[in-house]
Amino acid sequence: MTPAAFRKHALSLPGTECVEQWGDDHVYKIAGKMFAVTDKAFTKISFKCSDEAFHILTESGAAIPAPYLARAKWVRVTPDALPAAELRERIHQAYAIVRRGLTKKVQAALPLYEG
Repeated sequence: MTPAAFRKHALSLPGTECVEQWGDDHVYKIAGKMFAVTDKAFTKISFKCSDEAFHILTESGAAIPAPYLARAKWVRVTPDALPAAELRERIHQAYAIVRRGLTKKVQAALPLYEG
């Protein structure tokens, strides 16, 4: 997946914003809560995942536990570690997990999402 395709997909999720943080990292957020991060060179992608996906991805060798965020079930992959369709789905799932964790009031203020 190209950096442009990744950015386009992540920003297509309702209410998503991308901010530069921690120097030059691109952090994708919903209501101020991050769900994916890439470095500026697009050599590393980190994202939130379910407990099951965390174990599957790390045990298969497709991903490593994300530094500083592994305890919250984040993984880090390279752009070519997963097929583009699977990476898009994993980012969609990361968004959904974080969105579900927001308060009902915050969720209600966000654009409609049927995921």
